[in-house]
Amino acid sequence: MKTLLLSSLSKVFKDVEPNEREFTCFSSLSNEKFSFQVAVLPEKESEVSLSVKVSSPIANSIKVYEVKNIPAGTTQYEDSDNFHYSAERKEFPDLLMPVDGNVSLTKGEWSSLWFEYIPESNVTGKQDITITLTADDVTEEKSFELDIINSELPEQDILFTNWFHNDCICTYYGIEPFSDEYWEIVERFIKNAREHGVNMLLTPVFTPPLDTEVGGERPTFQLVGVKMQGSTYSFDFTNFRKYVDICLKNGIEAFEISHFFTQWGAEHAPKIVADVDGEITRIFGWETDGSGAEYTDFLAQFSTAFRKETETLGIKERCWVHVSDEPNESQIEQYTKAADIVKKYFSDFNSLDALSDIRYFKNGLIKTPVCAEEEADVFRAEVKDFWTYYCCAQTKKYLPNRMFAQPSVRSRVLGVLLYKYDAKGFLQWGHNFWYTQYSKNPIDPFKVTDAGGSFPSGDSFVVYPGEGGVPLNSLRHLVFAEAFQDLRALKLLETLTSREYVLKLIEKGLDIPLSFTSYPHEKGWLLDLRATINEEINKRK
Repeated sequence: MKTLLLSSLSKVFKDVEPNEREFTCFSSLSNEKFSFQVAVLPEKESEVSLSVKVSSPIANSIKVYEVKNIPAGTTQYEDSDNFHYSAERKEFPDLLMPVDGNVSLTKGEWSSLWFEYIPESNVTGKQDITITLTADDVTEEKSFELDIINSELPEQDILFTNWFHNDCICTYYGIEPFSDEYWEIVERFIKNAREHGVNMLLTPVFTPPLDTEVGGERPTFQLVGVKMQGSTYSFDFTNFRKYVDICLKNGIEAFEISHFFTQWGAEHAPKIVADVDGEITRIFGWETDGSGAEYTDFLAQFSTAFRKETETLGIKERCWVHVSDEPNESQIEQYTKAADIVKKYFSDFNSLDALSDIRYFKNGLIKTPVCAEEEADVFRAEVKDFWTYYCCAQTKKYLPNRMFAQPSVRSRVLGVLLYKYDAKGFLQWGHNFWYTQYSKNPIDPFKVTDAGGSFPSGDSFVVYPGEGGVPLNSLRHLVFAEAFQDLRALKLLETLTSREYVLKLIEKGLDIPLSFTSYPHEKGWLLDLRATINEEINKRK
């Protein structure tokens, strides 16, 4: 068999021999995760069933996965840039399946085994890791050296929300919201999200009016119970409290309250159900004028109860409210009406919205705008607390993103860019969106990865629903987490030197300044930069 040690930035395709130098050693800080791969090509039938053994002083802290190929429908758009793999390719290495027993491979096809070190306390120094692959008549050994530096990454000080879709979890597993099974499963997914950088969670006080066709609706998921008696409303925060408690227990630091108005214009109220004379009834939705008196009165009453609840829980300063998602340049008048309502009743809360027209911010309609990456330079010059996001649209101009068909360096470089732009937050819409576009139908995410042909594969989710309610990671999920580790390492080096020093280090040797549209595309540049950062930290510890 053929084998090759690779970094986490490589994607191994079954029909392409990796053409790169072996990745045999690297360094990490003492509290950061670290991943590398072994690419394998069975050349005989007797080599297709492999046992995998890890020998190392840190062996018990190393997880082993098989990188599984997953089908892709839409991989890119006609106007996507050339920093993509071939549009003809229709499956990509993505799912990290934990190895339990032997690994079954295919003769003549390249595969990859992924090794993830989960840091132990008080382990530093050079650690030899030997990977032994054994088939019936052959044994192959690969050796990797991980130098664990005796310095710790600082806590993540940037907020990251990757929209967490509770209804998708309920739909896929066939469970009722707020059942015992729901709480068990959702905690596993929240814990997994936090372990990979998510520290702000979409919190659906009412069913989020997101990714829903005008006039349609997604499954009801409403953390706050409502009882309606004439024009008076009362609120039950029991499930909200439990959700918050689980989030806090698992390290979530901020709560992104679901939007108070519909997407793309803020014209209507979200779907809200209530107990009306003993029956659960939808009281607001697409038929509701978002700036009308009835819904405005509802928000006035809700804001009073919500403020009291969040103050009691001690999380008011951690809550961020939304008006509406991505209004365009023609919708500023209606958005202004909705924003004025939110400012009136939630003025003492943090607020944010994804919007890429700077006028919304300049007109004082939102405290924290979250712009698309291509507008980063415009917003960075105007906004004190800079946030940005990417979604399906950022497949042009080499903007960082995480699609199946994009090289992993395109995802990981985001950490360096967020450092340079001194970002305070990052948003992406699809942690686990397992529906087709507009939430019309559920999908099998192991077979449908493009939201039913609507978005490039990889846009709508980074985790898979494993058996028994256990989340399964994608390699994109781990690579993104590495980007945030890079960001934290840069922040650490800044405390040891200066921001000016770190910025010069980042851009050393570059012909033009680093930006969201201009950065080296070679994985070697990013790995060398991280190695240099580690060296700089190590000599100052």
